[in-house]
Amino acid sequence: MDVTQKGHDKRSADPAAVEMLRIADREGYSTIWERHEKQQPQCGYGQLGTCCRICSMGPCRIDPFGEGPTRGVCGATADTIVARNLARMAAVGSSSHSDHGRKAALLLKEVADGTNTDYHITDPEKLLAVAAKLGIPTSGRSLPEIAGDVADTAINCFGHQGETPIVFAEKYMPKKRFQRLKELEETLYKATGAKTGFLPRGIDREAVDILHRTHFGCDHDPLSLVAQSVRCSLSDGWGGSLIATEMQDILLGTPTIKTVKANLGVLEAESVNVVVHGHEPILSAKVVEMAQSEACLKAAQAVGAKRVNVVGLCCTGNEVLLRQGVGMAGNESHSELAIMTGAVDAMVVDVQCIFPALADLASCFHTKFITTSEQAKIPGSMHIQFEEHHADAIATRIVTTAIEAFPNRNKGRVYIPQHTATAIVGFTVEEILKALGGTPQPLIDLIVNGTIKGVAGIVGCNNVKVQQDFFHKELTKELIKRDILVIGTGCWAIAAAKDGLMDLPAQELAGPGLKAVCKQLGIPPVLHMGSCVDCSRMLVLAGALADHLNVDVSDLPLVGSAPEWTTEKAVAIGTYFVGSGIPVHLWPVPPILGGPEVTKILTQDAKQVLGGWFFVEEDPVAAADQMEAIIQERRAALGI
Repeated sequence: MDVTQKGHDKRSADPAAVEMLRIADREGYSTIWERHEKQQPQCGYGQLGTCCRICSMGPCRIDPFGEGPTRGVCGATADTIVARNLARMAAVGSSSHSDHGRKAALLLKEVADGTNTDYHITDPEKLLAVAAKLGIPTSGRSLPEIAGDVADTAINCFGHQGETPIVFAEKYMPKKRFQRLKELEETLYKATGAKTGFLPRGIDREAVDILHRTHFGCDHDPLSLVAQSVRCSLSDGWGGSLIATEMQDILLGTPTIKTVKANLGVLEAESVNVVVHGHEPILSAKVVEMAQSEACLKAAQAVGAKRVNVVGLCCTGNEVLLRQGVGMAGNESHSELAIMTGAVDAMVVDVQCIFPALADLASCFHTKFITTSEQAKIPGSMHIQFEEHHADAIATRIVTTAIEAFPNRNKGRVYIPQHTATAIVGFTVEEILKALGGTPQPLIDLIVNGTIKGVAGIVGCNNVKVQQDFFHKELTKELIKRDILVIGTGCWAIAAAKDGLMDLPAQELAGPGLKAVCKQLGIPPVLHMGSCVDCSRMLVLAGALADHLNVDVSDLPLVGSAPEWTTEKAVAIGTYFVGSGIPVHLWPVPPILGGPEVTKILTQDAKQVLGGWFFVEEDPVAAADQMEAIIQERRAALGI
């Protein structure tokens, strides 16, 4: 690996990670960086998106430079292959988040009908607000009755079979955006004679539609394939992800503003350390709850530990961070580094963004690596199947397993980097509006008078092709310096938290207008809105602004970015922001450049059709330049 004489490790911009990576190099531990190095050179056809293996006549590859085959065996062009691959990524990404929402909706139904007593309606105000949004009667009705109807409405969005849009999209999507997408369907039908739609008809249906149309011998039209990718992604943003967020708020509580600590220093040498990692908080919230019980405290003390210390990683970590004030050990790329501290007694995972290599690494230590979902079985792990009906008992068993591992810890191998940062988190739409006096008008006024130029939403993963956290941090600093408020979710939020950008001293990094606003409200210039499934909170906030002004989202000075994106979920998220009218910056380059027509549709044509589009930039300052230019262009169009 490339380490300069000054000791700066180009693998990560996080000092805690740099310390652990030096240990990994010394001890010979395998990491994502080392495995990425062994994969070089990576397949150029794959990077361009021009390889196809959907039938047994392949795999086929198209040479975009014309020096090799120009069509697959079946006759598929490069654009067809690129569009099909992109559509399948959108389908998988949408399915992962939407399946998350399905589980939360089904649990709310069980709580409502009394078949699950381990969970409760924690936030009745949120339940009533969601019911009102959906048009469900509340007067004179009990909370369980209302919750049952809310759950049924959410569940029906998954299997809806009609041609009408799903209820959540119809009720939550801002009016002008909904109307634009509806009219666009009619325009395209008249122009092409084909049914090309954007409003999601059913969450499961849109993913199945992609799998059907990308089967051998079906849809070969790049525009048609991209359009269905947008529709499927919108079924996630205004459907599955939104349902997950709303149902979890009702069941677990809507997050409120609180102060937490972030980075590997949240691990405690004298305590039993349990790391929760993944994306679904239905289990992890219970692990936190049971770890704080008197019985588990006494059990931990009986083996010589101070207490049971639950910390988070990735988006499950974001969920318990926001609701229960749990310390955040790091983002996706910290998962191996946390185990390498030798201080983790159990790493408990649910689904998504979990390296299978963690099982092998944990075997080098006393750490119990525990999988809990039938959808994420990993060889070499200890599997404890999570069942919502027995949540308290299973969470207690998991915590007990960690306590039993504690005496086996080799204290001579324990090294915890003493790096933490303070972060003020929990900026849900409800909390933001509360800070503004109950309506979005004060924020609108600040944007209109130029105190704040606009808002940038940043999301994303860690990607080993990009120095960990570097792009996240540098882009964020550039934007707030230009009086652009930054909000966001996921592993970006953790990167910003670790770097101190979510603490009050970060106000000094902001431009004069943004700084003054933040000082007046007592908030940082960078707002943590949740896990990656909570990107829906940003959509809802954008919708509130648009409806308040009676404009489309595409008219607002808003822009998005995914600077270190990795997963198929990121494809769905970026696409539903574009489909909602918000331009989105990406880095690294998505695998589409081998299809010039697909590239043009996504980076140029989408701007005219949807009001949102993708653009690629590898330099944080140049990316900020483009994002600011878009905001200024939209301000000018609004006459502000």
